[in-house]
Amino acid sequence: MTAIERIKAASLELWPAWGSDRIEALQKQVGLPLPNELREVLSFCSGIDGCLGGIDFTGEMAMAYEQKEAFPNGLPIAADGCGNFWVLDITPETSLAAPVFFACHDAPVILYQSADIASFLAEVFRMMIPPRKSLINDVLGDRLFHVWRKNPGVVDQAAAATSSDPELRKFAAGLREHFQIVDLRAVSPGMGFSWGRYGPRTEVRRHGYQRIFGYAKPLKTGFLAGLFGR
Repeated sequence: MTAIERIKAASLELWPAWGSDRIEALQKQVGLPLPNELREVLSFCSGIDGCLGGIDFTGEMAMAYEQKEAFPNGLPIAADGCGNFWVLDITPETSLAAPVFFACHDAPVILYQSADIASFLAEVFRMMIPPRKSLINDVLGDRLFHVWRKNPGVVDQAAAATSSDPELRKFAAGLREHFQIVDLRAVSPGMGFSWGRYGPRTEVRRHGYQRIFGYAKPLKTGFLAGLFGR
């Protein structure tokens, strides 16, 4: 089913559709072409009441959210009501559809959620139907804390620099040796990385628009750097 078919089947209260002028203005704000799937959804409805902490396909509800180092052209489309958001990762390669990631601050992790809006909505609506089993609940629960506690899939800079994967090698070559790297190009829901592993000043990098991320302790500066070195 398409995203619009899933919305229709859910029979929920919808926000008004957007016209082409507003959609073009949003594209200008995002800074990249909007995925066709998002354009079609906005032309049908701009949001949905009664789901999660709110679903807003325009991103206006979550204007305060910003993690440019992870999602340079991301658009938050849903919230959990606790300051966490589901974000469309819009890149030059997402002309048809963009994947959805869950960006959380407690624990401070970013997790892959869905391949597109349609599959994201399918899991949202499953939460409303007994037995209410959904990958949304899985990501919000055990998988979130599993990533925080276990750091699955993480490799250090030295290992990535000698990888057989040319993109991993290229990314690692531009990072200092204390970086840890996570490849999220082909993962299942609930996989991710700890963007706040070393506190709010954790240094986060992304390999261009590829879904390969690195994070590290922030460098000491000024007086502390003189005392303890870098």
